[in-house]
Amino acid sequence: MSIWKLRNWVIDPDFPKQEQLENLRYYKYAATDKSLLTKYVLRHYWNACVNFFPRWMAPNLITLTGLVLMMFSVAIILTYVPDLQYTDETPRWIYFCFAASLWLYSTLDNVDGKQARRTGTSSPLGELFDHGCDAINCTFVALLQAAALGLGHSGDAGILLLVTVIGFYLSTAEEYYTGVLYLGIVNGPTEGILVTCLAFIWSGFYGAASWHILLSDVSWTSGIAKYLPEGTNFSKVFVWGMVFFFLVTHLPFCMHSIYTATSSESVKRRLTIFVNVLYPIVLYTGAVSLWMWSPYSIIFEQNHYILFSLAVGIMFGMMASNIILAHLTKSPFPSFTGILGSLWLMAFLIGILPSVIGKRIVAGQAEHLAIWIYFIISVIVYGIWSSMVIDGFCRFLGIRCLVISQPDQRAVPSSSTSPGLFLYDFFPRDYRIEGVYRYYGIWKKNIIFLNIDNICSIEQAQEQDSLLQSQEEGAGSSGGRNGGSSYSTF
Repeated sequence: MSIWKLRNWVIDPDFPKQEQLENLRYYKYAATDKSLLTKYVLRHYWNACVNFFPRWMAPNLITLTGLVLMMFSVAIILTYVPDLQYTDETPRWIYFCFAASLWLYSTLDNVDGKQARRTGTSSPLGELFDHGCDAINCTFVALLQAAALGLGHSGDAGILLLVTVIGFYLSTAEEYYTGVLYLGIVNGPTEGILVTCLAFIWSGFYGAASWHILLSDVSWTSGIAKYLPEGTNFSKVFVWGMVFFFLVTHLPFCMHSIYTATSSESVKRRLTIFVNVLYPIVLYTGAVSLWMWSPYSIIFEQNHYILFSLAVGIMFGMMASNIILAHLTKSPFPSFTGILGSLWLMAFLIGILPSVIGKRIVAGQAEHLAIWIYFIISVIVYGIWSSMVIDGFCRFLGIRCLVISQPDQRAVPSSSTSPGLFLYDFFPRDYRIEGVYRYYGIWKKNIIFLNIDNICSIEQAQEQDSLLQSQEEGAGSSGGRNGGSSYSTF
């Protein structure tokens, strides 16, 4: 089966739909960051960093570079600490690598937007690409945390994964309904990453074993230890501290923001919205938990947590990216039936049914093979899905994902200042797709797409536009552009 046939079999070949892409014209990015650390320190740091990148470097390439750095750190885990445990033989430098890769990822994740504005290449594809990488990175961060804390293949490592992905899911759903990416005074992408980097650096200096010292054995924490469960160590404080701040700050704030954004809706409609938001992540969390924590599962017992987390993490990345896609294209909130169905099938066979009958149904080797198959399918499906979305966006917008065209390869700049209407300043004139209309400019505050095979020069483009304008003036009262070449079908 060819890649093209496989792609058509997995996903609708017309995805994304034309009516979805049409809504990209109304794209307008909105974000608010209330972090004092961002306002007084990091903003100036990011503004300085963007000057180190050449103007020919595409913002999405900067984002991808950060994700590759995180993948490199995951490769270090697989090489040096595949059991996620702490030993005297574990080299300390790997924890410094964790800190460097996460900090650089955060830096590049913020610089990419500044590079886009600097080069005039801001786009809805940029937001989708950025958030898609962030969604995948949630799993990478959780793995790095588990390795730096020496948690091993354990339930605590699973808690870090779930807290991270649930938090990101709720932020993404919040942006879908409010239209604004909101970061509070204390937030995960800023203060959370800083604290995590400091934890990595601590492990680099003192080793991951230092996180397993009991609070009762340290003089300045012994007073607190008496109010905590016996045997509480510093790794437990880190893990449950994340859970606490998620439950106390992030979760209620996201729910309140969605509640406020839907205040004009009826009670029934608002209830439906909350159900649509919560049931996918509740079902995802339930399936992952039942599978992962089942006493009949080998995930923790035989050290398969890393593979498992990557498999379910990639599927989560597809879920979060789907929400962003729906937000950008003004589509209904996605339901994730296929993703959740496959997860619950495994949860039923390995977690639920064995608990009911009291014995293992799926043998250990078979479950290991199933995790590998699930991982491979996740990579293939997400790869096909993301390639189709990126290709659809690029075709419709007339841009390229990882390349900025040279100045002499660009068409006429746009002079539009229409509020809420997204227009590119330039489009690559050598982006040739047969039968596709290309963007030239605007006339009478309407987007004009020229049905020509290639824009060879500014003069030819202007000549085509003048011809189109005279044709429309001649049409007069006969209906203008209905059925004409003013609007594209891509």
